[in-house]
Amino acid sequence: MERLWKETTTRNPATFDGPLVACLGVDRPGPGELVVRWAPMRYRHRALRRLRPPGQVPGSVFVTVLVPTEDGLVVGRGSPATAAPGRWSLPGGAVEPPPSGMPLDTAELRRHAVRELVEETGVRVDEEELRLWAFTRSGPFGGLGFHFLCPPASGVLVRRLHADLSVAQVEHGTGPELDELAFVSSSARARSLGPAADYLPSLLDRYYTA
Repeated sequence: MERLWKETTTRNPATFDGPLVACLGVDRPGPGELVVRWAPMRYRHRALRRLRPPGQVPGSVFVTVLVPTEDGLVVGRGSPATAAPGRWSLPGGAVEPPPSGMPLDTAELRRHAVRELVEETGVRVDEEELRLWAFTRSGPFGGLGFHFLCPPASGVLVRRLHADLSVAQVEHGTGPELDELAFVSSSARARSLGPAADYLPSLLDRYYTA
C-alpha cells in the first residue's frame, strides 16, 4: 500500500492524505431508518483497491449538495489537484471523522455539506436550509453518498461566486477545487460533459422525474 501511495503522490504531488470515514456496512433497523457502521481511515488506504478484491475494501462516506438554478443543477469539474481530476460531480466531498466522542449523525453530515459547498462554489447557505434528499451506494467499492437539496439559487450569482472564489484561491496558491462549473437538466447533458461521478446520472434522472 505504501508503494502504491508513493506512486500516486509522484504522479500528483498535490494529493492529500487526509482523514476519511470508511463505510463498513449499512443496516436498516426499521422503516425510514438507516444506520451506517463506519471507521476512520486515510486517503492512502484507497490504494488497497489495487491489491484486494473490491468486496474487501471499504468505500468512503461522502456528501453532495444539489443546487437548483434556472439553468439546471450545478455540477463542477475536479481540478488537477483533486482526488478525481477531470471528473464532473455535484459540489461536495468526503466526510471526515467527527471529533472524539461526537456522533456522526445527519446534523454532522449537513455541516460537512455546507462547508464543501462554500469551499467549492462560494455559495453560502444555513445548515437549516439543507434537506437530506437521497442517499446512494456506489460500486465497486461501496462508497456511500448522502445528497442534500438546497433552496434555488441564481445561476448568474453561482457563476460569479465561483469565479471570485477561484481568483482568491489562486492568489493563495491553493487553486480551485472545481476548475469549471456547468448547469445540467438531464443525465444526457451530464454525460456529454465528460467523465462523471458514478452516482450522477441516476441522481439526475431521479431529480428530474420526481
